[in-house]
Amino acid sequence: MEAGGVADSLLSGACVLFTLGMFSTGLSDLRHMRMTRRVDNVQFLPFLTTDVNNLSWLSYGTMKGDWTLIVVNAVGAVLQSLYILVYLHYCPRKHAVLLQTAALLGVLLLGFGYFWLLVADIEDRLQQLGLFCSVFTISMYLSPLADLAKIIQTKSTQSLSFSLTIATLLTAASWTLYGFRLRDPYIMVPNLPGILTSFIRLWLFWKYPQEQDRNYQLLQT
Repeated sequence: MEAGGVADSLLSGACVLFTLGMFSTGLSDLRHMRMTRRVDNVQFLPFLTTDVNNLSWLSYGTMKGDWTLIVVNAVGAVLQSLYILVYLHYCPRKHAVLLQTAALLGVLLLGFGYFWLLVADIEDRLQQLGLFCSVFTISMYLSPLADLAKIIQTKSTQSLSFSLTIATLLTAASWTLYGFRLRDPYIMVPNLPGILTSFIRLWLFWKYPQEQDRNYQLLQT
C-alpha cells in the first residue's frame, strides 16, 4: 500500500475513533437516567440535534459513497436515538419533548423531500445537501457560546466536561484534516469552529480550574 493510502486509512480510522468516542460520552447520561429513573441535569436538545445532524451527514456520505461518513453517522444516529428513547421513557413532561422531536423531524423530512424530489441533478443535490450539513454543524458548534459567556461571568467551569472538550477537539481536528485531504469544504469548514470553541473551553479550564471553583463557591456562601 502506498504512503498516501496508509495516511488516508489512518486519518479515516482517527475520524471514526474520535467521533464515536465523542458520541459515547452520552453513555454517562444514559447510565444516570437508568440508575435514578429521572432526567434531572440531562439536556434533551443536544441528543435531538445531534441525531438530526447524524442523519443529514449519513445521507451526504451515502450520496458520496464515503464509508467513513456512513459508518460514523449510522452508529451515531443509533446511539442518539437510544438516548432520546431513554429520555422519553423517564421524562415526566413527555408532551413538550415529543413536540420538539416532531418539529425538528418535520424540518428534516421537508429537507429530504426537497433534496430528493425537487433537486433533480445529483451533483446539485450533493452540493446543496453538503451546504445544509455544514450550516447545521456550524450552528451546533457555536450554540454553546452563550454558556461560555456565563462561565466567564460566574468564574466556574463546573458545567463543562473536560473529557467532552478533548473529544470534541480531536474529532473536529481529524474531520478538518479529512475534509482537507478530500478537498471537500463541506467537511473541512464546519469543523473549524469546533476546534476554536474547544480551545476556548480549554482556556476556561486553565483560567478557572475546578479547585478554584470550589473556593469561589465557598466565598459566595
